[in-house]
Amino acid sequence: MNKLAFVFPGQGAQAVGMGKDFCEQYDVAKKLFQQADEALGYSIREMCFEGPAEDLKLTANTQPAILTMSVIANEILKEHGIQPDVTGGHSLGEYSALVAADVLDFQDAVLLVHKRGQFMQEAVPVGQGGMAAIIGLADEVIVDACAKATENAGEVQAVNFNCPGQTVIAGTTAGVEAAVELLKEAGAKKAVILPVSAPFHSTLMKPAAEKLAAELDKVTIRDAKIPVVSNFTGELETKAEEIKANLVAQADHPVKWIDCVNTMKAFGADTFVEAGPGKTLCGFNRRIDKALTSMNVENLESLQKTLDYFKEVR
Repeated sequence: MNKLAFVFPGQGAQAVGMGKDFCEQYDVAKKLFQQADEALGYSIREMCFEGPAEDLKLTANTQPAILTMSVIANEILKEHGIQPDVTGGHSLGEYSALVAADVLDFQDAVLLVHKRGQFMQEAVPVGQGGMAAIIGLADEVIVDACAKATENAGEVQAVNFNCPGQTVIAGTTAGVEAAVELLKEAGAKKAVILPVSAPFHSTLMKPAAEKLAAELDKVTIRDAKIPVVSNFTGELETKAEEIKANLVAQADHPVKWIDCVNTMKAFGADTFVEAGPGKTLCGFNRRIDKALTSMNVENLESLQKTLDYFKEVR
């Protein structure tokens, strides 16, 4: 086996019931949910286990819920002697990666992403911004269409370069709708408006990035114990100062996930474990390079499959 990468999911992977089976079997899961509840001042554990789904979907709740689940998955793997050589996360997932690399304390990270969610929602009132997934077009075509739509209808940019053939755009509602029409005409297999409450990673998130910078000034940020790949640069980072600057920029700049995976690959990673809810990144990573081994850990069943794999290859 070559090097091992842990990757952590972003928003959209949440589901009511997540983490319950981990809590029944692992003390570290109970401990981390308790720490998250203390940091937030309300029970994210209860929301994860019982919902309602509407509350879990609110950005300020989704972000700490997914981060907590992701860190739990990471800690359980650590208990089984499985640790990464390099790590990264998609958008919100970058914060989980930074906890895994010992850059941020878990309780600081939970509160940070709760606030990050609030700041992102406050930056653009509900209904005034949106996002859309574009399937089956080259990135250049999407970038050009967004530039045209920005001139004619309202601000919109390509914001998530997820995998070949799948890019997400974000901006004002009018800008996104205009870009979607242009991209359908350009031959997109699919151009679908996403059910999200804000235009994440677009330039409209600048006020959120500024508020986030002020919050990051209040927490301890350490040099990384293992390299972390930055969404903003697509490159490896280890120095605290650089990590902090890139986190601020990440809020209102695109997520370069294809670059992130290629960077981890160039570092020597050929096996990727998605730690946290869902299998979104496993799907992206297969589209980026079919030769990569991808697996996920989100519940006891997927954990067992992953542990069985490592028993075989070691």
